[in-house]
Amino acid sequence: MTTSKRLLSLDVMRGITIAGMILVNDPGSWKYVYAPLKHVHWDGLTPTDLVFPFFMFIMGISMYFSLGKYQYTLTSASLGKILKRTVMIFLVGLGLNLFSHLFSCGFAHFENLRILGVMQRLALAYGIGSVLGLVVNRRFLLPLAFLILAGYGILLSATDSLVLSEQNIVGVIDRALLGETHVYIQRLADGTIIRLGPEGVLSTLGSVGRVLLGFYVGRTILENKNDTNRIVQQLFVFGTLLLFVGFLLSYGWPVNKKLWSPAFVLVSSGFGSLLLALLMWNIDINSHQRWCRFFEVFGINPLYLYVQAALLAILLGKTGVQAYVYDQWLAPVLGNYPASLAWAILFVLLNWLPGYVLYKKRIYIKL
Repeated sequence: MTTSKRLLSLDVMRGITIAGMILVNDPGSWKYVYAPLKHVHWDGLTPTDLVFPFFMFIMGISMYFSLGKYQYTLTSASLGKILKRTVMIFLVGLGLNLFSHLFSCGFAHFENLRILGVMQRLALAYGIGSVLGLVVNRRFLLPLAFLILAGYGILLSATDSLVLSEQNIVGVIDRALLGETHVYIQRLADGTIIRLGPEGVLSTLGSVGRVLLGFYVGRTILENKNDTNRIVQQLFVFGTLLLFVGFLLSYGWPVNKKLWSPAFVLVSSGFGSLLLALLMWNIDINSHQRWCRFFEVFGINPLYLYVQAALLAILLGKTGVQAYVYDQWLAPVLGNYPASLAWAILFVLLNWLPGYVLYKKRIYIKL
């Protein structure tokens, strides 16, 4: 197996996650979404809850590859590159929030602008994880991941923060650092408002742990680069162990995406490892590659296409185009739920087209 073939599996999995993120983020109507395409309300897991964590898991693998050019050593050059990329990704995410805010409120009420989000979470996990990857001996990165997750879980338990409430320490820290009006707002069925976001400052610890688990997988791939079968076997074993440990821990720390609880990180990373092993077996060992070209397009320009989709979703949503197409064309023909899914699929295809042009021209836009 060559390095390029092995990375094709990674590109395909990355592309699956980006296409999945766009699909679940952009239904025709939020009133009509099939259950597997919804995030769980609090504790538990749906397929949708796995999509973003899968992407972050893959990011950890790619980070381990890229840190190799610095010989896994922290220098002024490597630190400068990491800080620059961290700030850039964070600002792009903040820009998306600002773009949406301008459509909703114009140049007013900036006190309500949300600070954090998906891109910001990626930026923080990338920055912290990369620095750890350069200052900590590679042999200790996996134990460090478990140590971070254990410490975070103990903190959640000690502060009684495994429940959805205003007193949850994740929300308390967000409000203290960012301000009451700059955080994510959840409205419960009874109308209660709780300011507790799924990409909070403290819960970034769970994301850093996930990235370090990805580091371990990246190390496994590089150390066995000439033996694809061995890589697949080790990924299956690693993923299975993570699943068992994660589900056992869920009796004390429930699987919870909004908190990025230790059990959630382990379970979703376990599924991620198993999926990557399956893709490597299918694509690299058995050479079944024709089916994966669609996802490879998303996989080679992932962050660009995610940002493109976010901007386009805001434009089509705020200008009423989405509502018009859904209400006037799709829903009358298909019915509410199928029409909502149909819009999401069409939106994925719409974003794929520019990606395909970039793919054919071998243009790679990196953030």
